[in-house]
Amino acid sequence: MGKRVPAPRRRRLYTRALPLGLGVTALLVGGGAALADRSESGPTAGAGAPQDDKPPSTATTKPPPSPSASASAEPSPGTPSRIPIPPDGPGTFTTARSAGSPVGSGGTVRRYKVLVEKGIDLSEREAAVEIETILAHPRGWTSDGRHSFQLVGSGPSDFEVKIATPGTVDRICGAAGLLTRGEVNCTVGRTVVVNLKRWVLGSDQFDGPVTEYRALIINHEVGHRLGRGHVTCGGAGKPAPAMMQQIKGLRGCHANAWPYAENGTYITGPAVP
Repeated sequence: MGKRVPAPRRRRLYTRALPLGLGVTALLVGGGAALADRSESGPTAGAGAPQDDKPPSTATTKPPPSPSASASAEPSPGTPSRIPIPPDGPGTFTTARSAGSPVGSGGTVRRYKVLVEKGIDLSEREAAVEIETILAHPRGWTSDGRHSFQLVGSGPSDFEVKIATPGTVDRICGAAGLLTRGEVNCTVGRTVVVNLKRWVLGSDQFDGPVTEYRALIINHEVGHRLGRGHVTCGGAGKPAPAMMQQIKGLRGCHANAWPYAENGTYITGPAVP
């Protein structure tokens, strides 16, 4: 898994409002294989890219408005930027009972659920809305017309996004042979595991609002479920690819949370072995 990732220094957090109430995400991992991908902190562990095993479904594109670059809001009590970060938790989760419409214009509709570990002072409904908004963003994975997502609160799903305490993340990821050291996220099989510490604090390497860093977490880990591997900076002064491990340093790129540029170009760089 590489070198230990140092604990982030405390810094002032900035928040930016994201559009709410949008349709959204689900990822299909073929055959339920025990595929373990390392998070932003390291390379993929496990076999090749996931394969779809369901026939394509039709999804209606409902692009949300792009957030204003100047929009900002001071955190208020009860928001994720103010919640405590317990070092460990019970390892049991509450599922958000929210549901949305499919978003995207092609490919299989990947259905997903959002779960929050019990004992965390974070609303699973609010987390689901934020993740739904990220996956519905016009610069997200639906931009290429080949991926569609839908948030579901019950019934079958293709993948899950779990927000968990650092200790629980270490146990889930460690069971697949991944070393997260209480600091980073991972993807194991059909489960995207989000470290509460990163969700709340962001990263010192990411110069932007913590809401943008949450978008990077989701886009990076869901990108693994779409078969995307790690890449590095494509050149000094360019935006860092969403599939780059930005927490390890930007290598001349500038921080970026989105897979696609505003003109629809996919942001990438040299593959990481």
